[in-house]
Amino acid sequence: MNKDLTHLNRDGSVRMVDVGDKPDTERRAVFQSRIRMGREAFDKLERSALPKGDALNTARIAGIQAAKQTAHLIPLCHPVFLTSVEIRFELERETHSVRIEAEARTVSATGVEMEALVAAQTAAMTLYDMGKAVEREMVIEDCRLLHKSGGKSDTSKEEP
Repeated sequence: MNKDLTHLNRDGSVRMVDVGDKPDTERRAVFQSRIRMGREAFDKLERSALPKGDALNTARIAGIQAAKQTAHLIPLCHPVFLTSVEIRFELERETHSVRIEAEARTVSATGVEMEALVAAQTAAMTLYDMGKAVEREMVIEDCRLLHKSGGKSDTSKEEP
C-alpha cells in the first residue's frame, strides 16, 4: 500500500483520517462556481422576478445550509464547527452569468475546503432550481478553489 494515501488502512480499506493530534488553527477556504443562462432568465433573476421569488437570497441561504451539512454528504469529511460561511454573488451581464463565491472559516484541526465547495455548488444548483421555470439550459461551470489557508499547506490561486 502507498503510505501517501491517507484515507486507506494498511489492508486498503477506506478510513477517516485521525486529526486528533493536529493543533487547531484558523482555517479559511474560498471556492467559486458560475451559472450561465439566457438573457430572459438573467433579466428576471436580476429583477427578483423569477416565478419562485428572490433567487439570490434563497441561494445564499441554501449555500450556508449546505456548508453546515457537508460531513453528512461527503463520507470521509470530518464534522467541522464553522465560524463563518459567506456566499457572494457577482452578476455578469455581458455573459448572463452569476459568479458565486463561497467562503468558509473555522478554527479546527482540519480544513474547510469541502464546506466551501459544497456551499458554492449548492448555491449554483439553487439558482438553477429557481430559474428552471424560465430556462432549463442553464450551465453550472467553472467550479474551483480560489484560496485555502491554515494548517500545513496554504494555497492561494487567486486572492478573493
